[in-house]
Amino acid sequence: MTSQAAAEHTLLSADIVNRGVEASGPDAGALTFSVRVRRRLPDFLQSVNLKYVKLGYHYLMNNLVYLAMLPFLVVVFGVEIRSLGRPEELWRKMWDKATYDLAAVLGSLAVFVFTIFAYFLSRPRPIYLLDFACFRPSDDLKISKEEFIDQARKSGKFDEASIGFQSRILKSSGIGDETYVPKSIMDPTIPNTATMKEGREEAGTVIFGALDELFAKCHIRPKDIGILVVNCSQFNPTPSISAMIINHYKMRGNVLSYNLGGMGCSAGVIAVDLAQDMLQANPNNLAVVVSTEVVSFNWYTGKKRSMLIPNCFFRMGCSALLMSNRMWDYRRAKYSLENIVRTHKGGDDRSFRCVQQEEDSQGIKGLSISRDLMEIGGHAMKANITTLGPLVLPLSEQVMFFATLIWGYLFKNSNKNKSKSGGAVTTAKPYIPDYKQAFEHFCVHAASRTLLDELQRNLELSDKNVEASRMTLHRFGNTSSSSIWYELAYLEAKGRVSRGDRVWQLAFGSGFKCNSAVWKAVRRVRTPTRHNPWLDSVDRYPVPL
Repeated sequence: MTSQAAAEHTLLSADIVNRGVEASGPDAGALTFSVRVRRRLPDFLQSVNLKYVKLGYHYLMNNLVYLAMLPFLVVVFGVEIRSLGRPEELWRKMWDKATYDLAAVLGSLAVFVFTIFAYFLSRPRPIYLLDFACFRPSDDLKISKEEFIDQARKSGKFDEASIGFQSRILKSSGIGDETYVPKSIMDPTIPNTATMKEGREEAGTVIFGALDELFAKCHIRPKDIGILVVNCSQFNPTPSISAMIINHYKMRGNVLSYNLGGMGCSAGVIAVDLAQDMLQANPNNLAVVVSTEVVSFNWYTGKKRSMLIPNCFFRMGCSALLMSNRMWDYRRAKYSLENIVRTHKGGDDRSFRCVQQEEDSQGIKGLSISRDLMEIGGHAMKANITTLGPLVLPLSEQVMFFATLIWGYLFKNSNKNKSKSGGAVTTAKPYIPDYKQAFEHFCVHAASRTLLDELQRNLELSDKNVEASRMTLHRFGNTSSSSIWYELAYLEAKGRVSRGDRVWQLAFGSGFKCNSAVWKAVRRVRTPTRHNPWLDSVDRYPVPL
C-alpha cells in the first residue's frame, strides 16, 4: 500500500447498516445488511504542524511583552533603592538635606503622568458582550422529518429518487422534529423560492424578530447603535440587508454599517472580529452584530445529490448581539471577548471548491457539498486549534504539548536517517492537549451529527462538552452562522454559566475557513425567564440522538 493510499485509508470508516427484512426476491423474509463506508475527520491532533504553533506563540508574545518587562523594571528599581541605603536614611536625604527645583519636579511629574496616560491609551479596549438574542420562528413553521418528506413529495418539486435520498440523509442527520422552514419552499404554487421577494420576506422575519428581542432585553434604542455588522452568506440584495435594518429601525445617519456576504457558516465569528476592530477604533460606542442565513433563497429542487444535502440540514434562524467598549458597561455585561483566531485555507484549490454555490446540468442553482468536506474541514480545524492553543491552554499543558512536539520533530529527523541506513525506526506518540482545562463550555458549529461525533473523538471531549451543539442541531437544525449562539443560549437556559467561565465558539464554513472566538463570563448568568429560544423545551433536553 502506497503512502498516499494509506493516508486515504485512515480517513475512511466502515459501518454495518441493518437494512431490515427483505420484502421480495430470493432472500425474502431474511435480514439484510450492508457495509457503509464514509469519510471522517483526520486525527488532526496526531500530526500537528509546527508553523501553526509558532503562530500562536507569536500572538501570545505580542500581548505579553509589556507584562514581561514589568517584573524586570520592578527588580531594577528595587536594587537601585537598596543601593541608596536604608529607607530611613533615604527619607532623610530626600526631605532634610535635599533642595528641589520646582520646574524639575513638575516636569518629572508631567512625564510620569504622560507615561501612565500613554500606556492606558495604547492598551486595547476591553470589548464586552452586553447580551444577545436568538430568534425562534412561530410554531406554524415547525416541521418534522416525516412532514418534511411528505410535503416535499406533495410539492411536486422533487422526483422519487431525490425524495428517497433526502429521507435517508434526514434519518441519520441528528435533526429532530421541531425545526423550522419557510412555508414557501414546500408551496406548490411557488415554483421558484430563490427570488428577491421571498428572500426579503424571510430575512425580515428572522432579523427583525431577533433585533426586537435584543433591544427589549438591553433596554436600548436603535438610534443608540453606532456600528452595525450583518452577515448572510447566500442572500445579498441591493439595497443591502444592513440598509434594510437601518431603514426599518430609522437608525441615525452616521451609523457605521457593514454587510458580509458569501462568507459561509463561520461568518458569525468574522462579524464579531470586524465589530471588535471597529470598537477599538471608535471609543464609547455600541455595536450590533446580526448573523443569519436565508433558507428559501438557496433551496435546491434538482436531482444532484451533493446539492440536495443542504436541504436536509439548513433551517431558519438568526442571532443578534450587542457589543460595547464603554468602561461603564462592565457592570451589566455578560461576557468579555478574550481571543479571536481566524484560519483561511482558500489558497488551496480543493479547500476553495469544497462548498460552492453553482448550477447543476439543468441550470438549477444550489449549494454543492464536496465529498472531501470532512478531510478539508479537519485540516482547517487543525490549523486553527493549534494556533489557538498557546493563547488559551494552561502553562502545564503548553509545556507538555510543546516538549512532545519538539521531541516528535527530532524523532522524525532521526527516523529519516535510520530508514536510509536500514536501522529500526521508532515512533513518538504526540501529546494531545486537554482543551477541557482551557474552557468550561464548548459551542461547536452544529453542522451535522457525523461531524460532531468526529470532533468529539479528535478532541477527546465528553458528551456534556458537546451537549449544547448536539441539542441545538436536534432542536433547531443547522442555522448556519447563528448556531453557536443558539448553543450559548442553551447553556444559559440550563443555568450552567458562572462567573469566570470561558466559552469556546468554534465555527467553520466555505472558503474553507475555521474560526474561533473565546469569551469569558463577567458575572454569573442567571437562568433566563424570557427572550430565550429554549424556554419552552429546555426541560426536555438533553435527548438521545
